[in-house]
Amino acid sequence: MEPDFNNRIRQIFFLLIIIALALIVFRQLYIFFPGFLGAVTLYILCRKYFFHLTEQKKWNKSITAILFMTIFLACIVAPVYFSLQMAFSKIEAILKQPEQLNGVIGAISKQLKEWTGQDLLTKEATADMRKKATGLIPGILNSSATLLGNLLMILFLAYFMFKNGRNMEKQIDHFIPLRHKNITLIADETVGMVRANALGIPLISLIQGVVALLGYWVFGIKDFVLLGLITGIFAFLPIIGTAMIWLPLVIYLFSSGENGKAIGLLIYSMTIIGNIDYVARISFLQKVGNVHPVITILGLIAGLQLFGFLGFVFGPLLISYLILLVKIYKSEFSEARRAPQQAEKG
Repeated sequence: MEPDFNNRIRQIFFLLIIIALALIVFRQLYIFFPGFLGAVTLYILCRKYFFHLTEQKKWNKSITAILFMTIFLACIVAPVYFSLQMAFSKIEAILKQPEQLNGVIGAISKQLKEWTGQDLLTKEATADMRKKATGLIPGILNSSATLLGNLLMILFLAYFMFKNGRNMEKQIDHFIPLRHKNITLIADETVGMVRANALGIPLISLIQGVVALLGYWVFGIKDFVLLGLITGIFAFLPIIGTAMIWLPLVIYLFSSGENGKAIGLLIYSMTIIGNIDYVARISFLQKVGNVHPVITILGLIAGLQLFGFLGFVFGPLLISYLILLVKIYKSEFSEARRAPQQAEKG
């Protein structure tokens, strides 16, 4: 009895040392954690095709891994980079010549005051908003080094994940202290959720951005390409995302006396842009990954705080893991408790 007790004490002490060291390492490397999550996402999305090419078609593993990373750079990184470049150049031009922006804010403020009887956008409030917006630009530009570091981390980790994929999966399967059926359940849930969010959410946002762009063009909005792009970005946020762009545009059209265009854009935005978001999120995400809308919304709220941009993918996955682990706990330990009870009865 005594040796068994001592062994348990040593085991607990050893586990505490491992956890402490893991927390120290994680704290120092947390800035690159989005890069790790990005590499995991890229691996999960491409592993099936990678194994098909390298194991059945006998392609070289290194060349195939580099090919997948090149496709990743061309299809995701390059469009995002040029889109942000276009948006920042336009924002910088507006900040250098703020007269047009001041006129728009003034017109919206006047219209809101006419409707509500209160000056919601006072001069002090708008000045504070502009000051905060101007202050965000250097912060965003200074974070470019972090973004570049995370991009390099994605490519670095993804390369070795592809090269050692089978062995890595065997090691993970060996170290997870669960029965094989529950490990398979976790793997299937991870693949389904990552695929649904990594592919579904950007696709939905792209569709909304294009639909919004067409609407802005039809109703005579200036800079409709840029505003459509920004609407697509805000479409990542559920429920009120796109309204943060088209609603001020509708108010501005009313304040400019273009009531017909304002009413038309309002109807178009509420019926077309809004419904595309709602229908696509529920139908596509549920079909691809069986993701409930509540999980999507709660996951986005939690994920953005924890993981930044990649929270759109791993936030819902985190909520799903919580629910899944409860099910696995019930499966693992309720059955383990029933077995001795049945043996005693036998």
